[in-house]
Amino acid sequence: MRFSSIGSGSKGNSTLVEYDSVIILVDCGFSVKEAEKRLNFIGIHPSAINCILVTHEHSDHIRGVSSLAKKYNIPVMATPGTSKSLKNTSDLDLTYIETDTNFCIKSLRITPVTVPHDAREPVQFIIKGGPLTLGILTDTGTITQHIIEHYQQCDGLLIESNHDENMLTKGIYPESLKERVGGDWGHLNNKQTLYFLKNIKLELLQELVIGHISENNNSISLVKETISEITNQVSSISYATQNEGFNWKELKYQY
Repeated sequence: MRFSSIGSGSKGNSTLVEYDSVIILVDCGFSVKEAEKRLNFIGIHPSAINCILVTHEHSDHIRGVSSLAKKYNIPVMATPGTSKSLKNTSDLDLTYIETDTNFCIKSLRITPVTVPHDAREPVQFIIKGGPLTLGILTDTGTITQHIIEHYQQCDGLLIESNHDENMLTKGIYPESLKERVGGDWGHLNNKQTLYFLKNIKLELLQELVIGHISENNNSISLVKETISEITNQVSSISYATQNEGFNWKELKYQY
């Protein structure tokens, strides 16, 4: 199994997962033209994508979903709440998914995990291919026990560390936006991300990628400083950016 991102941040998010000749795209927060360009950079043509999974309806995750799906005849899967914000659904091959209910896309087994976020029916995804498990966890305001239980045994993990509390408090955002981002239905701060990492089985992680890092309210150096106490417990840690995302990370079955 391998996974990659063509961009991670408030201006657009999209993650690719490939296993056993199956390719899925999680979200598409870019225009079709921009998505095509970024996909080409990592060697994927949109026509090769088997399905687009959608986490929630915020524009940085859903902007290009309908247009890309229509242009390349890609099936789309989303919760009923999220689907209300998709454009021209009558023209889409759209399947509703239920929160916390497993489903399959060919050889991939997927669990849409309920998360606290200020959207209609948001989920994040656990993706299993054979013996390998990839967790994607962004756009989450609070780490719940439900989340910790689902993400315990990941071989690969993409998690957000959106903001530093002090930077957000002292930053340029209006108070209403600060409250939204930093609230229980907003985004994870660096300390919350550390708390989550300390409560899962880090020894199983082959690849940890930290993304959705705010360009205004955080920095990679602050994230590194905050999680420094666990870095020696993880084989590989990398950081996703808005402009480049991250290139392919490969997960291998450990005999």
